[in-house]
Amino acid sequence: MAEVEPHEGVQDLEKKIEETRQRFNNELLQDSTEKYDPRDVERLQTDDSLVEGYLTWRIYNVDDALKMIDESLHWRKEYGVNDINESTIPRWMFETGAVYLHGYDKEGNKLFWFKVKLHVKDAKTVIDKKKYIAFWLERYAKKEPGMPLTVVFDMTDSGLSNVDMEFVKYIINCFKVYYPKFLSKMIIVDMPWILNAAWKIVKSWLGPEAISKLRFASKSEVHTYIGPEYLPPHMGGTDSFKYSYPPLPDDDFQTPICDNGPIVSDDERESKEGDLDVKDALESSFTSDVVVKPKKVNFLEQSLRSEDNDKGDASARTKGARKPLTTFKGSLLDVSPAEELSFGSGETEKKSLIILNNVVKNQVAFKVRTTAPDKYRVKPSSSCCEPGASVDIVVSLHGGSQASPQDRFLIMAAEMENAGSQDLSQFWKEVPKTKIMEHRLRCHVLESAKPAIKPFKDNPMETMPSEQQELNIAFLSHQLMRVAACTSQLEQKLNNTLWLQKVLIVLVVVLVMLNLLCLHLLGTAQRPS
Repeated sequence: MAEVEPHEGVQDLEKKIEETRQRFNNELLQDSTEKYDPRDVERLQTDDSLVEGYLTWRIYNVDDALKMIDESLHWRKEYGVNDINESTIPRWMFETGAVYLHGYDKEGNKLFWFKVKLHVKDAKTVIDKKKYIAFWLERYAKKEPGMPLTVVFDMTDSGLSNVDMEFVKYIINCFKVYYPKFLSKMIIVDMPWILNAAWKIVKSWLGPEAISKLRFASKSEVHTYIGPEYLPPHMGGTDSFKYSYPPLPDDDFQTPICDNGPIVSDDERESKEGDLDVKDALESSFTSDVVVKPKKVNFLEQSLRSEDNDKGDASARTKGARKPLTTFKGSLLDVSPAEELSFGSGETEKKSLIILNNVVKNQVAFKVRTTAPDKYRVKPSSSCCEPGASVDIVVSLHGGSQASPQDRFLIMAAEMENAGSQDLSQFWKEVPKTKIMEHRLRCHVLESAKPAIKPFKDNPMETMPSEQQELNIAFLSHQLMRVAACTSQLEQKLNNTLWLQKVLIVLVVVLVMLNLLCLHLLGTAQRPS
């Protein structure tokens, strides 16, 4: 069978996306224009990745994808998802700490924690609770589009009073219908035996896609999926994170935490910068001193070393870097790759390329930040992109560092309407946050090729004299012959035993038949003639 070319698969997907949109317009939108939020309809018409998510989750069946889209968009309108924000949710819900985002699993997926013991069934608050879940999911979808979540149900110290089956069904529907491709896996940790029956019901609600993502784990087994640095002490982890509100956990992605403890914001750091030499010294200091603590995701701007300035040859700089295959369509810049930078352990796998393409009429300033500044070098980390032009950014592992799925990169971009001789550092201080485009990339660690099996280096036979080796070989051969002889004898004895068993069985059968015959003869003799 001939192999399908990659571009043919892309064309088929594009046709499916177009077919889905046309049928949505013809079959769903015309008859129920008030059923959906216009903002969601616009996203569906313009965001290919959104439609692809529905198609992928429904195995590219357009009919099933349309049903899912209809249900999802109707839910978004009913609950006002586009207008949900921190101020529309009752404060006490945030203060309980029953639900929050924090940490990553071993595959680099964000963890969505549910502390089941803190949930109490209450019909009066069920709508607010559902909006609360939607708030977290929508917030994450905007911050890290396309990135899946791992849901962790912490069942520690929970009981029947904490299990709200309707609410659980709603959470499942969020991942099954409303947020396609969002669920990486669902881990149920330390579930009490008394709740087994309840979870059997829950499993019946899950589709085949979600069933395959369900994991039941004890406190020791959960380490298979999540490293100790992101597990609380009661699960055998080392994460000292304790939920508190305000602020929301992982809310500030840009505040660097220095080694000596105090938190320094970007504005404070930039206000202390004088001339270029002082700025370079500070950036070098930050790069060497920052410790990325596991309980926070903090982006720190990379420093550019002088030898990697614009005078370098761009083609030489990008040589050997892994080329991106996907593209995120942004409001100011198209970013390639769309979701992941790939790194491996081989010498040819330590560089990845980010390509930024300016899609607006003005210059666009950009800068790149990372959660692991000690591991990566970004060249260039801050510059401008002319209208219609593109910029190649090389991200390389520094020294012997290894990439991790938990590593993240943040690309920040802002349009420079009056470029001229405007200073970049001054521009970033003055630009409103509402005008900054942000896009996040995570790291994908390539699996290294399995090395060929080699003989043990410390094999004692290799270091022995030849005469000693011959004696050892002769001794081993003799022992093998003895083992073979013993095996043969045992086999013969076994066969003899089996033969005797067969003879005994035959004799027993014969004796039984003789007894029966005797009884028959005695009975005949005793009858009256």
